Amino acid sequence: MQISAQLRNTASTHHVSVTTAGRAQALAIEGRAGGGSAVNGGEFLMLALATCYCNDLYREAARLGIPLTEVEVQVVADFDGIGLAARDVRYSARLVSPAAPALIEQLLHETDAVAEVHNTLRSGAQVQRLPWPGEALPPSA
Repeated sequence: MQISAQLRNTASTHHVSVTTAGRAQALAIEGRAGGGSAVNGGEFLMLALATCYCNDLYREAARLGIPLTEVEVQVVADFDGIGLAARDVRYSARLVSPAAPALIEQLLHETDAVAEVHNTLRSGAQVQRLPWPGEALPPSA
């Protein structure tokens, strides 16, 4: 399954969409005065982690037969400056469920092991810049 994100920004417009397995949807994200997005990449990264864990909790709860009535996830990281990677990424989750506390802990633990965005960061996935489709990168200096 391929997942992508697209962004187009001008001085007066800001359009964001995401696509998963060919299904695109627009997101309502405001532009920032002077250009760019009103939400920064670090915020989106924290939201990606929170969203992944939330969705995976529901998926794994269904697999384990654990009913969930509410999920809350908080993700925090420290960004120390321009060009520096996030450090000390940490998250916590609160679940509301009639299931026994031991089952809830099992769910939290098993979901942590399979959360794809978390595992992507943990693996140190390669990130590379490619030319825009149909264009070539300029020669290196």
